[in-house]
Amino acid sequence: MSQSFRRLLSLALVFSAAFLAVSAMRRCGGDGAAPDRNGGRAERFSLPDAAPLDLGDVQLLERINGEYANLTRAVVPSVVSIDTAGVRTETLRDFWGRRMIRRFPTQGQGSGVIVTNEGHVVTNHHVIAGQQEIQVTLYGGGKHNGGEKHKAVLVGEDPQLDIAVIRIEGGGSFTPLKFGDSSQAQVGQIVFAIGNPFGLGETVTQGIISAKERSFSDNQRDLLQTDAAINPGNSGGPLVNLRGEIIGINVAIFSPDRENPGYQGVGFSIPSNDVKDALMQILERGRPVRGFLGVELRDLDVAVRSVLQYHGETGVCVMNVVPGSPAEIAGLQSGDVIVSFNGEAVRSSQRLFLLIQSTKVGESVRIDVWRQGRILGLSAAIAESGVDVQATRPPDTPRPSNPAGESAEILRLTGVEVRELSMAELLRGFRGVMVARVMPQSLAAGKLEPGDLVIEMNGRQIQGVRGFHEVLISSAGDEATSLRILRDGRMQVVTLPSPADHQ
Repeated sequence: MSQSFRRLLSLALVFSAAFLAVSAMRRCGGDGAAPDRNGGRAERFSLPDAAPLDLGDVQLLERINGEYANLTRAVVPSVVSIDTAGVRTETLRDFWGRRMIRRFPTQGQGSGVIVTNEGHVVTNHHVIAGQQEIQVTLYGGGKHNGGEKHKAVLVGEDPQLDIAVIRIEGGGSFTPLKFGDSSQAQVGQIVFAIGNPFGLGETVTQGIISAKERSFSDNQRDLLQTDAAINPGNSGGPLVNLRGEIIGINVAIFSPDRENPGYQGVGFSIPSNDVKDALMQILERGRPVRGFLGVELRDLDVAVRSVLQYHGETGVCVMNVVPGSPAEIAGLQSGDVIVSFNGEAVRSSQRLFLLIQSTKVGESVRIDVWRQGRILGLSAAIAESGVDVQATRPPDTPRPSNPAGESAEILRLTGVEVRELSMAELLRGFRGVMVARVMPQSLAAGKLEPGDLVIEMNGRQIQGVRGFHEVLISSAGDEATSLRILRDGRMQVVTLPSPADHQ
């Protein structure tokens, strides 16, 4: 037998053995699977019929579970999803410097809550800002069921509070939600956040109020903090209490990842009392209305306390008073320390600004101030922010009278009005008085100018307006008056002739 024939025979035997092995494996279970041990027969099994606990054993939890569901069913029909669309323009320049305008389509999502029978919806300003088209989707209950979509129009907005009011077009039957009293909210109480996170549709999350009076800028109202899950798309949705009342409008979340923000257990809501005030102002006047006092404030730091010699624990310093403002009419002065506002102790300028802004226009408030060691009780009528304050001064309001003992004739002929230095000027190291006005055809005309800092007069250092008048009256009647002034950063000496030479 040749060697080639033997090799061929060996290959045939190996192939035959492999074929028989594969066939046997297929008969035992196929494709190498384990054999069917029971021959394809059904297994015997039984499932439990009873729960581990009877509802009677967890009656409280069962009631809570049912009440959560009842609250959700009552609230969800009032919450809407908001989709926006618009066009953003951007100015570019080509290689040759020619200007080109490019337009980019924009889209956004958010949430809102129906608050009137007429279909007015409260949402965040940043949800609809700059967008030309607004569409709302309604869910659950009544005529608007199954995710009906409706166009909406912007009624008004309050960018500072981050609130906007839109109205659903087309009319219909709506389910508005009632505002609760956010001032009664307590840290630890249960709340629910409802909205449209990530565009998924109406979503309910539950948590507690984690903190109150959170603020991140000096022009922002205090916020409620909650651990109810709030995510992108929840903005503008309501935060509700156990009665289903709105106690906040969800506005922001804290997330260390700015590129991909998400729930971190820290969310913020605008208190319902602030939202309701803004809503009423927008519906009644078309714009938000805020209180105005007319003061520039500064917190009490070491420098301010040193200048004022003030040692109290609370208060804020008045740096400047707006001419003609309610603050000036009430008698507030630069250097005063406001220690309380309408009975509330003032601990920061930020808090005082919030109190002023939230006070109703025209309301009279009591302001307790510290002035040179004494506590004075003043009364001010809050004006409207943004209105010309000069019009708030009554035409017959007298200016503060000059110190006793002054000579009206000498002051008239001299023709110069001075004012006390502001707190900002005192902190810069200025001393003396500031020229506020120079009468034409007077002795001071052409010699003094508004803004001159009068430091000395006839070699005597000036200590305030009263001191200026006393020195002027005592010396100007008999001789020329020499004044050392600071003008445009340069020290100068100005001489005024004696009034006796011009009578």
